[in-house]
Formats: sequence, structure tokens, C-alpha cells
Amino acid sequence: MSLFGHDVLLIGVMAILAGCGLIYEYLLSHYAGRVLGSVESAIYAMIGTMIVAMGIGAFLARWFKDPFTAFAWLESLIALLGMSSILIIASIIALTYTLPHTLSSLYNLPPDSLLDGRPLQQLQEFARFLPYIFGLILGILIGMEIPLIARIRQQVYGRFLENNAGTIYGADYIGAGVGAAIWVMIMLALPIMQAAAWTALFNIVAGLIFLWRYHPYVRFARLLLVCHILLLGVFTVILLNGTAWMKDLSNVLYKDKVIYSESTKYQHVVITERLSRTQATPINDLFLNGRLQFSSVDEQIYHTMLVYPAMLASNRHDKVLIIGGGDGLALRDVLKWPVQNATLIDLDGQLLSLFGLQGQAFEARPEITSKLVQLNQNALNSSRAEVIVADAFLEVESMLDRGEQFDTIIIDLPDPNHPDLNKLYSDYFYNHVRQLLAPDGALAIQSTSPYHAKSAFISIAKTVKQAGFEHVEQYQQNIPSFGQWGWTIATRTGQSASARIASAEHLPVASNWVSKKYLLSSFAFPNRFFDNNKDIEVNRLGSGVLYDYYRQAWQTEDELYKN
Repeated sequence: MSLFGHDVLLIGVMAILAGCGLIYEYLLSHYAGRVLGSVESAIYAMIGTMIVAMGIGAFLARWFKDPFTAFAWLESLIALLGMSSILIIASIIALTYTLPHTLSSLYNLPPDSLLDGRPLQQLQEFARFLPYIFGLILGILIGMEIPLIARIRQQVYGRFLENNAGTIYGADYIGAGVGAAIWVMIMLALPIMQAAAWTALFNIVAGLIFLWRYHPYVRFARLLLVCHILLLGVFTVILLNGTAWMKDLSNVLYKDKVIYSESTKYQHVVITERLSRTQATPINDLFLNGRLQFSSVDEQIYHTMLVYPAMLASNRHDKVLIIGGGDGLALRDVLKWPVQNATLIDLDGQLLSLFGLQGQAFEARPEITSKLVQLNQNALNSSRAEVIVADAFLEVESMLDRGEQFDTIIIDLPDPNHPDLNKLYSDYFYNHVRQLLAPDGALAIQSTSPYHAKSAFISIAKTVKQAGFEHVEQYQQNIPSFGQWGWTIATRTGQSASARIASAEHLPVASNWVSKKYLLSSFAFPNRFFDNNKDIEVNRLGSGVLYDYYRQAWQTEDELYKN
């Protein structure tokens, strides 16, 4: 082979491996975000960990005297760890969560007695940080690639190469760029284990190409060939079974029986089911990215408190806008009122399809959808409902351009637990929403827990006020599945929402749960609850203030429970 041929092969292999390395980094970051809950922090921490580890690996590469043999073995290890590390992490996490039950059964403890001592909590906490440990190991191995292949290239040429490092790093950067593009365009849409397996296949193929061309320089070449063949077998097994195994392992983390578990383009959706002696039908809970969104046993309380105050405070009910609420439950309660048209905007078409929206290009399990449609009373397909699958941030701007206006607006988004959601809780977004609201209308916003995340709760109200609403109030109620929960309600002009509710003679739409007196009582808060209001900041677009308040609150809460 000519020197040019050697260069094409070595630089090509380096570019492929750089792309694989970057995808492994993203895969572990993505999974760490799911496991640890704080997505942004987990991603940044993982990337930082792996960059430092690659630096360590570059230093350690000098210990290997035979770069050909070291590089061949290195690719085998990276491929094996790359496609199996997430599965190993999930298995260990699942083991730590099932261990208390196993020990309770082993020692024949009563069913209501569960071992949850400090050692078991520490074991679970350690398991949750395993992504960083595997990231460190994988980063060290990836960091060895550039120094080793640079030495191989120099030995092939038989002389010192002045631009050797520049050439190798150039291939590395370009390969990483291609890897990033593949991640965004292809890998994000795949189940995480399939993405890991396909990435590892490129590592295996690159290793086989290297072994084929340079086997005379590689010790134990035959053994390495057998290892690569075995790795192809592992790849096949993980590709075919990895996703199912991950589902089974993830399901261990939920207390109740998991009847549905799928990842959409935007979130991981889990539905659980349990039987209760006090309920005639099974109880279903919805989790998005591991966080409870509703429980069928008490969701009526939450959705009544979200919908009724805003509807009662609005002068008319002809046109209603719901932002979020892809489960159709808020829409169900809105349609109990004399509404001519209710528009719902949600980003996740797959979630909407799961909850019964017809005409979507997604397959949902009929038996699951049937349960959910019964819960939301098929609201998503009502003749009075219009469902728009879009980013609400952009769709609201389009509505303003079209001159649309609504009598009531209800925002039923998940908690601000991800940076991507932060913009939908910003002063910029609320200002656009204000312009969509009729002057005599009312806006209601799901506003997280005033008890567990007080600063985040108050920040939402201050942000709405900053957006130009004349009257901004907050109210709260206890939801058994969530604990104390809160909402923000605002009006553009005239009386405040609570004053409008107080002046109403009766509820135009009967409710089994709320009364006028009950609604007004929810506006009461503990003494001095708002005393430090002035210290809490407005969530401006791009600031991330609300996300930080929310993350800090729940991290503190977790630490309190652990102690």
C-alpha cells in the first residue's frame, strides 16, 4: 500500500472513531439527564467529565510501547463499553431499587415493612452517578486514540512528520462534526440502546479494517479477530433485545405495574396501573421523563382547579386556548362549559395520539388508548375542539399575526424542569399570551408547588405581572398525588380574578368537587408567605432564572429526604 493509501485508511479510521466518540458522549449525557433528573446539569457535567478523561487518556497512551497492538485492543474495548455501558448502568440501578424488596422477602418481613436504611440509600445514590464513572472510563479510552494513531502513522512513514498532529486532529474534528450531525438527524429518533449498538458497529468495523491492514504488526492478531467476531455477536443481541431489556429495567423504578413505556421525539412516556379496594376501576398514572403528571384517582381535583377559576373569571366563554395539556383532561373540563371553540396546542403528536387524537401518523396501543380516551371523554376529537401539533412558542406568534383573540387562556405545561421549557415561562411569552387574551378574559397557569418550590412559584407570578397583566394572583390546593400545588391567575383589565369569582352568583357549570366558597378559600396563603417577594427575580427570556429556582428547590428537597 502506498503512503497515500495508508493516510486515507488511518485518517478515515480516525474520523470514524471521532464521530463514534462524540455520539457515546451524547448518549451517556442523554441517559445521565434521565437518571439524575436535572438534564442541563447532567449534560454539562458529563461532557466536562469526558473531556477531562480524554486528556488523561492522552497522557496514559505513552505507556504503551506497541501502538499497533494497543490501538487494536483499544477499539475492541471502546466498542464493548460503548454499546453496553448504558445497559450495565440500568441493570445496577434496577438492582439497587429491587434490593430492599429482595431483602425483605429473604428475611420474611411483613409486606408493609421495607428496608430503606442509610446504606441502601447510599447504594442507590452511587448507582445514579454511574453514568459519570462509565463516562470517565470511556473518555480515558477515547483520549488514547489520537496519540496512538499519530505514532502509528509516523511509524508507517518511517520518519518524523512535521504536520502529523495537525492532520490527525483535523480528521478528529471533522469526524466529530459528522458524528454530531448523525446524532441530531438519526440517533435522537432511535431508542437509546439501538443508537448505542449502531455506533459500536462503526467502531467494530473500523477495528476490523485496521486489523486487516496491519495484522502483521499486531500481536495476538488472531485473538483480536475472534474478539471482533464476538463483538459482532454482542452487537446483534443488543440491537435485537436491548430496547426491550431497557424497558424492563426502567420499569423496576416505578412502584406500580408499567403498562406502557415509550420514548417520543420529545420525552419518555410511562403509564402505570394499580388496583385499589376503594376504586372500582384500576388507577392509572402518567409519568413524563420519570415525573408524575397525573393520577387518575385525583386528576379531577387538579384539572378542576386549573380550569374553573379562569372560566368563572372570564366574561365570555366562546373561544378558549389551552397551551399544553396533551392528555386532553383540561380540554375535557373546558368543554363542559358553553364553549364554541377550544384550541389546544401541544408539541408532542405521539402523546396526543396515545390519548386518542385521530389522524396522527403514530401507532398507539389500542387497549391503552381506550383507557385514556375514557378518562378524557374523547375530548381531543370533539367537534368543538381544534388540536394543533406545534411549538406553542412559535404558534402563539403566528396567532398574533392572524389577529386571533381568546376569552380564556389556560397554560397546562409540565413544570419548568428543563431549559427548553424555560422560554414558555418567560416574560416574553406571557406578553404575547396577554395580547391574545380578550380584555375581559382570564389567564390560568399551572405553577408548580408553592410548598416544595416556593421561589419558582412566586417567580411565575412576578413574570406574568412583568408581562403587563393588571391583576396577578395565585392560589393553591392539595392534590393527594402531588401534595400542595399552585396556580397563577391573571386578568388584563377591570377586576381581579378573585373579585370576579366573588361577584358570581353561582357556578354556571356544576362541579362535584368545587364551589364558589371553596375556590375563594384557595386564594389564602400562610401568614408572611410572600414576605420575601422582592428578592425573587422575573424569568426573562434566555435568563434561566425559573429553571434554576426549580432545580435548586427540588435538589434541596431530595437532600432533606435523604437526611
